Amino acid sequence: MKYFINKEADLPLQEVYPGITGQLIHTEALTIADFQIAKGTVLPEHAHPHEQISTVLEGRFAFTVGGEERILVAGEVAVIPGNVAHSGTALTDCRIIDVFAPAREDYKLS
Repeated sequence: MKYFINKEADLPLQEVYPGITGQLIHTEALTIADFQIAKGTVLPEHAHPHEQISTVLEGRFAFTVGGEERILVAGEVAVIPGNVAHSGTALTDCRIIDVFAPAREDYKLS
């Protein structure tokens, strides 16, 4: 196990959805993703069993979680329980840190 990681040097850039790319770190219990999201990217409504915490670092992102909509800016956080429908739209170029628990097996590279 690596105790220290340089995201740029040690982690490949992954595209998890058109317009959403980033570096992902996986542990046994969780996944942390540092995502760049291009302006205009629309993430359709979906749900997954993972809890998700999304922290906006840069930009403006319109989230809808459980039918409630809010535009988040740098420093604001969306807390998304597992199996709750959510969607979003990048109103500007965005940088968002997502934390998922349990780990996103579907995001792990082979």
